[in-house]
Amino acid sequence: MNNEARKTLYQFYTDKVAALTTEIAELKRHNTTFVLAELAAFVAMLASLVAYTLTSIGVLFIVLAVVFFAAYYFIRQVDAGRSNKADECERLLKVYEDELSYLNGDFSCFDAGEKYIDPHHPFTFDMDIFGAESLFNRMNRTVTTGGSDYLATILSQTEVPSAEAISHRREAIAELAERESLRSTFLMRGRGQHINTDAVLEALREVRDTDISHLALSRTSFVIAILSLVVFYGLLIGAVFGPLPGSWPMLWLLVQISAAYLVFGRTLKKVNASINVILPRLGTYVSMIMLIVESDLKSLEAREIMRRLAGNQQNATKSFRQLKSILDDLDQRTEVWVPISNALYLADYFIVRRFLQWQQQYMPCIEDWIQAVSHFDALVSMATFRYNEPAGTDAEIIEVDAVVYSAQGIYHPFLGEQAVRNDFQIDDGHYYIITGANMAGKSTFLRSIGINYILALCGLPVFANHLKVSRFSLFSSMRTTDDLAHGISYFNAELLRLKQLIGYCKQNRHTLIILDEILKGTNSLDKLNGSRLFLQSISDLPVTGIVATHDLELSKMQQEHPDRFHNYCFEIQLSDEITYTYRITEGVARNQNATYLLQNVLKEQAL
Repeated sequence: MNNEARKTLYQFYTDKVAALTTEIAELKRHNTTFVLAELAAFVAMLASLVAYTLTSIGVLFIVLAVVFFAAYYFIRQVDAGRSNKADECERLLKVYEDELSYLNGDFSCFDAGEKYIDPHHPFTFDMDIFGAESLFNRMNRTVTTGGSDYLATILSQTEVPSAEAISHRREAIAELAERESLRSTFLMRGRGQHINTDAVLEALREVRDTDISHLALSRTSFVIAILSLVVFYGLLIGAVFGPLPGSWPMLWLLVQISAAYLVFGRTLKKVNASINVILPRLGTYVSMIMLIVESDLKSLEAREIMRRLAGNQQNATKSFRQLKSILDDLDQRTEVWVPISNALYLADYFIVRRFLQWQQQYMPCIEDWIQAVSHFDALVSMATFRYNEPAGTDAEIIEVDAVVYSAQGIYHPFLGEQAVRNDFQIDDGHYYIITGANMAGKSTFLRSIGINYILALCGLPVFANHLKVSRFSLFSSMRTTDDLAHGISYFNAELLRLKQLIGYCKQNRHTLIILDEILKGTNSLDKLNGSRLFLQSISDLPVTGIVATHDLELSKMQQEHPDRFHNYCFEIQLSDEITYTYRITEGVARNQNATYLLQNVLKEQAL
């Protein structure tokens, strides 16, 4: 069933890639034709204007100039629309190509989150949450650094969320997972640029703190601009249909531009500088915000994001459309179009005026909007993970003041269909000593327990036939390393980690600890005595534990405390070859493989 779902998903992405590739080729096929037509219309317009000044039949050439200008504008708009559509298709194509890479086990196109790696975190370092091939690397589709930070915060949360919060998060992820088109469009709009959220916020603060005169917003400047345009068009009509000479509107135009420069020049430079700082950075945000606000999502968490983005729904939508309109006008400001647009309707002045009005009304809200986009950005990544992992199931979260962990058919999410599934139950205040040979599956099993619990708390699908858990804290110690730069030996690093563990357990009501060998950095006898001492001491705290070890003597703690300590193992079978079952069973491992494997190595080297 899961294989079939995976194949269906792979075919879906493959079909999308094929369809988009065809559409892009079609959109680009007539690019040259549009460019030539656009150029021809513009040249014809200029020729008509020249003919108007050189002949006595001026009205005809003015009409022709208007017709050719309209044709130029229409062709340019159509060409721009096709170019924008081709660009969107190319970015959407990259979205689907990346998802195919994911299904093929290649995660290199996604940020691995190395900057979030923290060896001192209670569990992320041991559970492969960040770094190459990590959970974050597989899940992350964020298009903003704020979204990346938000996703990292969710995956590494140490404060246990409420059952209600987990339920709401799961509901939002499930709803977005079903809205594939919405997710893909959101990713497409941010694809090709991982937006630096901090840089955007810094730019906003700089613009907000810049000392810009608001003279361009004054009623006086507006009246002057309108009167200037009225006079210009009056002179133009008089020159075309009346006795006025054609030089008069041209002369007024020069006076108009000169006066505007003298009155507003310095202010306009500062305003334009602000626009150049903020608008390129906000363009993608505006597009994504409009998409979210218009998405009509129903889940509580999604509606909360929309509330933050909208507040008063009508005013917020209006503000986004206003800014998008300003951005569109700025995009059309080419070297050819600027003098024409300024001559016809003082475009630059009114663009600046509109932006200052928008800034004055909506700037106080924009930082909260950006944070809301970061939240949604993280949810899109989590929903995409759910969509791409049809084998995942929802965990059952129960409200019990104790550690409860009951799993049927649990396995590590990174192993996929090849994983061996195991049943396991953890009871509050109990300890599980797991023995087994090297490579028998102990460490992978421990990580399966930990990472599936992390997924459950995040409202994400877990990888088990069924998983029932309560809400508790998690702490692991599996990858302790030395730190020679700070003079910390391996053994000292282990002690510091155990000290951190004890402090963490004292601060939390219930904690599950996952340990892979205790005190590996000392001799066997000292390690055994130290491990026993540690487990006996920690058992006085509200702690439940799973401990993997090669030290079979540690399993004798079950004989001393049969009510709290339990032995489990991953057994192997030794014959001509080693057989790994990767299945956990009750008892103590009898077979070890280190000597066997070493003998084979020595034989090979002797040959």
